[in-house]
Amino acid sequence: MKANLKKILTLVLLGSGCIFPQKKYWNQNSLLTPLRLPLPDNGKATYLDLDGDGDPDVLRYTILNGIPVQWIDDDDDMKKGDLEGDTDSDCLMIDRNRDGNYGSQYDLIIDWDDENNDGKADIQAVVDYSGFADRGRWHAHYMWMFDDDGDNILNYIDWNTMQIKAWEHSGCCNFFTDYHGKSLFIKSHTNTFNIKDLRFGWENPFIFYDPDKDGQTEMVIRYVDEPQLKTKLSAVPLNGIIPDSLRSVIYTKRVKSVQMSFDLDNDSRPGNELDFDFSIKLSGKGFDYSDQVHKFKSLRGLPEADKYFYDPRWRRLEELVFTGRKNAYKLPFERGEWNSCWIVYDEDDDCHRWERVEFYDPESPFNIGAHKGGLDNNPQADVTGDRGEWDSDFSGKGQLYIGKFDGKIHLYGAEWGAWRIDQNAKYYQGWQGWRGKNIQPEDLVCKEPTIVPTIRYSDSDGDGFFDTIEEDLDGDKIFETKIELKKLGLQDSSYIIDISRFSYKDWTKLYRKVAEDIWTRALEALEVYKSFGLSDFWYARYLSPKTLRQKYDYGFWLAFYIHKDLLRYAELKNNKTLKLEIDKAYYGNLFKSLLRNEQKIGKGEK
Repeated sequence: MKANLKKILTLVLLGSGCIFPQKKYWNQNSLLTPLRLPLPDNGKATYLDLDGDGDPDVLRYTILNGIPVQWIDDDDDMKKGDLEGDTDSDCLMIDRNRDGNYGSQYDLIIDWDDENNDGKADIQAVVDYSGFADRGRWHAHYMWMFDDDGDNILNYIDWNTMQIKAWEHSGCCNFFTDYHGKSLFIKSHTNTFNIKDLRFGWENPFIFYDPDKDGQTEMVIRYVDEPQLKTKLSAVPLNGIIPDSLRSVIYTKRVKSVQMSFDLDNDSRPGNELDFDFSIKLSGKGFDYSDQVHKFKSLRGLPEADKYFYDPRWRRLEELVFTGRKNAYKLPFERGEWNSCWIVYDEDDDCHRWERVEFYDPESPFNIGAHKGGLDNNPQADVTGDRGEWDSDFSGKGQLYIGKFDGKIHLYGAEWGAWRIDQNAKYYQGWQGWRGKNIQPEDLVCKEPTIVPTIRYSDSDGDGFFDTIEEDLDGDKIFETKIELKKLGLQDSSYIIDISRFSYKDWTKLYRKVAEDIWTRALEALEVYKSFGLSDFWYARYLSPKTLRQKYDYGFWLAFYIHKDLLRYAELKNNKTLKLEIDKAYYGNLFKSLLRNEQKIGKGEK
């Protein structure tokens, strides 16, 4: 009888909305993006007072069918009845493997720090553990994020799987993690207990710049401190303090690789949030950055809570060592000892990666595929569509020049370079994570090409400027055309551009000059072409550029096609002199001279 009355009363209360049946978190099994940590499964929480002041310092509950969650109240504003901690100065610990330890192997920890006391986190630490036996890299994360533009967007966690998903995005490149605008992170792909000095990191730092303050990123700089790795170490002890002798990752305190990438035409905007065009990489001994110390007042967590962390050292930090955004561009040029310099240019304008235009390797121009010994040997590189150049001895000191033979930006001191042409971005790269079977999702999974047109550049006389251009336009892996500038009577030298003191404004100014000059060159070529009685109808799609990028792209291809068709015209007229003059005009940027002489050479001087 009592059981029936209880059942009837429960149904009445349910119907009135006074109590609710227990359900899973509403977004747990849906196909929608999980945006938040679920609230307690049953609305119940446990509170612990660690410092004896009468208010709670720890909040515990379970989520998602029994995963234990613990909040540590680092700013002492927690109250009984709270169903979650705050995300300005608290620490969230998730016992993913349900072993009763919140800050141990396989657990996930997110710690927020409010450095300026404005009620929003300025810094976020993410500690994503693998197992104790993992003494190496790539299976764990130790990461600091800095919200320098104050938009309160930091790292992205998939709250259904409790995993870092920093590469998730909407559209082509609107990433959920804050790779947009003005932000900075430090990252190590290893467990904290493996690292000897937690003030340092592997990507140390990765900086995003927003010089025009439009909320989009126009420039990135990535520093890499490649650590010393001790690989022959047993698993760490399950309990107790780990001696430094058992730490397997030791940072060198030297930046040995710097990579910079630029949105040269500044066309990033909503719907096209990341659109880098050009990257430059410096590699070698690098420089010591141990004097680049940043002190913080908010990193130290509640001391009484240290007992919950297998490795509490990162919670005790008061400083981190990395080069800040003000010095990050200039120090590589002022301090760096470099052995090589690489550049890459996204000629087909299809790269929407948050990191950079990924570099081609100085390998075979014709081998295609990740780890196949070709330009795209690097699995993060575009298969085709980019142009890479390599100065293997740093003879050019990271300087650039504009080639008279094509009007493009080239690397001074490069021994050689290659452009795999993807004229219409048919093989769209997108942000392109690792190619092949995904360990990161991709925008599109498309079949990679087996043959591509290729242009090769080389410096035969070692003066730092390309003087030989070879073309394989049919993809048969044989260069059917070879142009040697000196045989045409042309100089290969050009004005050398020192970028060591460039600002972002200088980069955009350089690009504007390049694009406008390429377009002017194309119009001069078109005038010559029409002077021979040939119709410009065929090139209509290239005659009306709407953007600076289109002037760069359309201008190059318009001049390229005109050059080839004029050579064919000269062949049909059996005019060898005209053919030579056409080559000189194209590769020497001398179309005006050809126009002045076209009547003379066009009449049939053989």
